[in-house]
Amino acid sequence: MTVIQTDNIVYYYEGASKPSMDGVSITIKKGVKTVILGSNGAGKSTLFYHFNGVVKPKSGTVKVMGKPVSYRKKDLRELRSKVAVVLQNPDDQIFGQTVEGDVGYGPRNMKLPEEEVKERVDEALFQTGLGEFREKNTMQLSYGQRKRLALAGALAMKPEVLIMDEPTAGLDPQMALELMELAEQLHHNGTTIVISTHDVDLAYAWADEIHVLKRGKLIYSGTSEGFYRDSAAVHSTGVMQPSMFVMNENLARMRESDPAPYPRTESQLISKMASGPKGGLEIVLVDGELGDSVHAALKGGRKTGVFGTVVRRLVSDSEKKADYMFNGFEACAGECLMGRDSVLLCDRDCLDLVKAKIEDLKAFGTDISYNVNG
Repeated sequence: MTVIQTDNIVYYYEGASKPSMDGVSITIKKGVKTVILGSNGAGKSTLFYHFNGVVKPKSGTVKVMGKPVSYRKKDLRELRSKVAVVLQNPDDQIFGQTVEGDVGYGPRNMKLPEEEVKERVDEALFQTGLGEFREKNTMQLSYGQRKRLALAGALAMKPEVLIMDEPTAGLDPQMALELMELAEQLHHNGTTIVISTHDVDLAYAWADEIHVLKRGKLIYSGTSEGFYRDSAAVHSTGVMQPSMFVMNENLARMRESDPAPYPRTESQLISKMASGPKGGLEIVLVDGELGDSVHAALKGGRKTGVFGTVVRRLVSDSEKKADYMFNGFEACAGECLMGRDSVLLCDRDCLDLVKAKIEDLKAFGTDISYNVNG
């Protein structure tokens, strides 16, 4: 199913002699993790502004859920409840005086009952780790906290499509990992996620499909490998080949072997390179509280990791912390690849996602045995 489609859109900023969008036709599919790539000035932000009606093309059409975008005020309000855009600069979309007030702005604008507004605010603050700041003045937040606040405001709208413009720019590495894990969890639970980023390593590990812009033109749509194999085309766009892609290509040349299948994560690359006995993985499911099995795992001798928003918040607030609070699945898989058992504390709604990651490793030569507790 197509959720957003542009057909030959052309757009000029006021006073510009050259178009910022020059005949761009792009299709965003439901449930497909999509990345928009391109250097500064390529047109990524302008394209996003078209997706939720902030700007109207000079020519061409934009369709959302199969319907042409209507630019009437009432229709735009409905559109933006379905398609939420998180801008690169959080200050461009923070309106409330307090954190709680800002997150509730969108739901209240949708005329929702106050009880539902409160529920949405509470959930969005929990997801983004801003619960303790709910009464704080938005002007007193750090840049990273304001980035999370802008995301919380979008999440409170419960959009069908979440678009994030350079979501990890300006964030520390841990916060960036946490945000991308949240994006993966939201995608798994039915939200279509679209991001733009300069971080090609992040994009390569995460995306199902990429679209590449160059000076307002769309020059590529498809799988990551199809684009990155043409190094000259990659460099002409101002981006670089991902380090994982380059390492795999070099290893294939050294071994005179086929570079496929293409690993996108460390565990996939190690699986492809190494053989030998593997450790086992215990997956401990977590709902709204840390049960006895979680506490036992945190006190045991095996390395532990976390995966999911709920378990991360609960473990962060507990006395005993996990060994891997970020990038938990990859870290636990790495332990197993080194022949050691590990424990992954996992949100219940992420179990199928974790199983899929384990299944993906089989294509690279690793079959990790696991059991589910809870």
